[in-house]
Amino acid sequence: MLPKLSLLDLATVGRDQPISEALADTVTLAQRADELGAFERLWFAEHHNMSRIASAATSVLIAHIAARTERIRVGSGGVMLPNHSPLVIAEQFGTLAELHPGRIDLGLGRAPGTDGATLRALRTDPRAAEAFPQDVRELQGYLSGETLIDGIHAYPGRGTGVPLYILGSSLFGAQLAAAYGLPYAFASHFAPDALQQAVRVYRERFTPSDQLAAPYVIAAANVIAADDAATAAEAADQVLRARVRMLAGRVGTDATIDDDMVTALMDTAVGAQARHMLTHTIAGDPDGVAAGLAEFAELADADELMLTNPATGLDRRLRTLEIVAGLREAG
Repeated sequence: MLPKLSLLDLATVGRDQPISEALADTVTLAQRADELGAFERLWFAEHHNMSRIASAATSVLIAHIAARTERIRVGSGGVMLPNHSPLVIAEQFGTLAELHPGRIDLGLGRAPGTDGATLRALRTDPRAAEAFPQDVRELQGYLSGETLIDGIHAYPGRGTGVPLYILGSSLFGAQLAAAYGLPYAFASHFAPDALQQAVRVYRERFTPSDQLAAPYVIAAANVIAADDAATAAEAADQVLRARVRMLAGRVGTDATIDDDMVTALMDTAVGAQARHMLTHTIAGDPDGVAAGLAEFAELADADELMLTNPATGLDRRLRTLEIVAGLREAG
């Protein structure tokens, strides 16, 4: 039987696609996922200065999606806490929780979600990440109503108990989540290397908390499902090429990298890096995807799988949701 399934959406902007259209696609996908009823939660990630990702204002997008869905939990995967004050995040997510009771999650990351130059534009001290453990505790205090700073409370936020999740791709996040007794979500959809070690450390060192009595692991994977294996393989190749284009575009803009250049890059170090990042990608027909999800869940020792839906085109992404939902219902 498959574990719980959830979704991570980056509000991806296609080539030459208006951002407004990409956000409309995100709403359509969220509503379809909500209707299908097979997915626990839908998360959005904070990234900055990335032309193909429209989820930079994460809490704003969460509010928009939560207002247009009914059942599915909506949250961050994650908010990069060093870019913000804990009080502001408590107020934002406290507001969301008051507007949508019982449906808001707050996943927290330590990385900046961008490059060094953009970090400076965010007015963030690069050393802010060092205070991440203390900032998580401060944020917990605001949301629980037991503030760590005398006389300072989050309104809204106080007493909402918005559940926190620690995101990571290394042992640091695993150890912190274990020490604080929080759920742990591993970003294996793009950073596969430390997955098994981090999960093992987290489970071995977990300390129960008021939020969580036993360890809870969410592992992320990319899923491309189609009615036949050939169509899925074609879509997976397009996803790989898009990743190569993105990686090469870090020195400029990916708009300058045409299809011939991408083909030439496929057998270079850039192509190898893209393939490695996509290690945990499951592509196939319904039977192949079912087998791949079960294998990945066992490999990751996961209680829940967080799936990205990277195929190009709204129709393909909708079909992926429908196929995966069918597997969950059948399994």
